[in-house]
Amino acid sequence: MAVEDWDPSSWTSKPIKQDVVYEDVQGVQASLAKLQKLPPLVTTQEIATLKKSLKNVALGKAFVLQGGDCAELFDYCNQDMIEAKVKLLLQMSLVLIWGANMPVVRIARIAGQFAKPRSSPMEVVNGIEMPSFRGDNINGFDATPESRRPDPSRLVSAYFHSAATLNYLRASLSSGLADLHSPLDWGLGHVITPSIKEKYERIVSRVKDALRFMQTVGIDTDRGVETVDIYTSHEGLLLEYEQSLTRLLKDPIPPQPHQPTAVHPSTTTTTTTTSKPTAPTKSYYATSSHFLWIGDRTRQLNGAHVEFFRGIANPVGIKIGPSMTPTELTQILDVVNPAREIGKVTLISRYGAAKIAAHLPAQIAAVQASGHLPVWQCDPMHGNTQTTPSGVKTRDFNDILSELRQALAIHRAAGSFLGGMHLELTGEAVTECVGGAAGLTEEGLGERYTTFCDPRLNEKQALELAFLVAGFYRELDESDDMNSI
Repeated sequence: MAVEDWDPSSWTSKPIKQDVVYEDVQGVQASLAKLQKLPPLVTTQEIATLKKSLKNVALGKAFVLQGGDCAELFDYCNQDMIEAKVKLLLQMSLVLIWGANMPVVRIARIAGQFAKPRSSPMEVVNGIEMPSFRGDNINGFDATPESRRPDPSRLVSAYFHSAATLNYLRASLSSGLADLHSPLDWGLGHVITPSIKEKYERIVSRVKDALRFMQTVGIDTDRGVETVDIYTSHEGLLLEYEQSLTRLLKDPIPPQPHQPTAVHPSTTTTTTTTSKPTAPTKSYYATSSHFLWIGDRTRQLNGAHVEFFRGIANPVGIKIGPSMTPTELTQILDVVNPAREIGKVTLISRYGAAKIAAHLPAQIAAVQASGHLPVWQCDPMHGNTQTTPSGVKTRDFNDILSELRQALAIHRAAGSFLGGMHLELTGEAVTECVGGAAGLTEEGLGERYTTFCDPRLNEKQALELAFLVAGFYRELDESDDMNSI
């Protein structure tokens, strides 16, 4: 149901962080007017299905894998790069299903992850002060004052690049890209580490054996294994854009249960009980994506972003870092999710390997005491960013793995469930994060360092991480089995 004291523009009455100042005011209005007339990028039924899946995650019945580029570029809207990301997420999810022994909800940072928050709106390049690069939907990366000037026409370009990406994503999945009958066809890209290939092929072999067994005993394996759902997500940073794509739409009506026949005690006559059909209700949906999140820099309780997010029916995420107190966390949950819908909110923790033990236990305890039941997700990327002596931003694979392992242990000790991980990754053979089985060092970062913002895991590192996390869950299952004896 729509929130009574809210409308898509109510955020404009609140203080805002990370806003964009355009010189071309008329151009902004023209672009926003155009966006308001365009059709939604996603449907309410897709959003409702994701909400149901995330409820299962919050209840400990599923795991969510979220990953993709730090800052998506318009140039990434091409067949090879879309397929590489999708195949990597499919491979990782297959490994996690094997390890955690539960369904995996797949959410990609794709088809809209263009805007990025920056520590400063301005920077100095070659002695010239100019606006910082804020993402392809705001300005250009080329370090010239003209390129860096915010361009409102990029808002419309962002919509059409998102639409094209979504179109190819849906077409690929419906055409059998994710068919579990042939998971080796997903390919392993540039993964040449023998141990990773062997482990993946071993899992694939087990999947094929299971499918052959089901076919032999007459179970239809064509249903549910030929395709999967992959949902889209991005940080809801640019509120003018999000408002323009917010629609008041009918909520999906669940199927009505079968009405049984009733026999009245005083007579042998049977009658069919009837009930009034559920009347359709309406809610505001942000139709730019299935899932949006609030960044750690824009989560002010009385700020514009929290105001916007409290009124949309989508499942939403909130990034939480070391600067958020337990009290602030429960307050923002009360504002964004007053009805306490299970799984409506995903808490994306991003502390860093060295800080997680000092902050996460108190956050979990506060949420448990509040009565909220969110999805807990670990983002082991943002808290582990470092700069090399030569000035290159990177992340260490061991720190990423350590934060994930600690998060799993802390949640388990608190009687909570770590329901997922949130990663910045790419299906390309980039050299941006050090470590991993391939042993990438700081000296090798320059080989293919292509990110326009933060360093991402490459396909080898991402798949290796999936195996290691799957191994953690396997160890926990074996430990539970031993304790039950």
